[in-house]
Amino acid sequence: MEKKVNKKPKLHIKSGDTVMVISGNAKGKSGKVAQVMIDKQRATIEGVNLITKHVKPTAVNPQGGIEKREGSIHISNLMVVDPKTGEPTRTGRKLNDKGKLQRFSKKSGDFI
Repeated sequence: MEKKVNKKPKLHIKSGDTVMVISGNAKGKSGKVAQVMIDKQRATIEGVNLITKHVKPTAVNPQGGIEKREGSIHISNLMVVDPKTGEPTRTGRKLNDKGKLQRFSKKSGDFI
């Protein structure tokens, strides 16, 4: 019997979560998760880790130029902000009253 391989790992953050950066150049900043790249284990946060992108002129954008964009950050450098206390917290998974696995805050014990 072959062992099943989980191709998409479960991550502690999802799109729409409010997270805080715990290490790197953007340490201490927080924002909303815009996108999570599961295969690369990276996330893009609104207004955090801005990078400069040089854009070539195209038919849509004939001027081209330099624009600021959000760069991705590895998920190990992010912590979910507890909605109750407003502080970064670790997360866990436990069954809710409907019998479904749901994330919870280890600081306050509330479901996220």
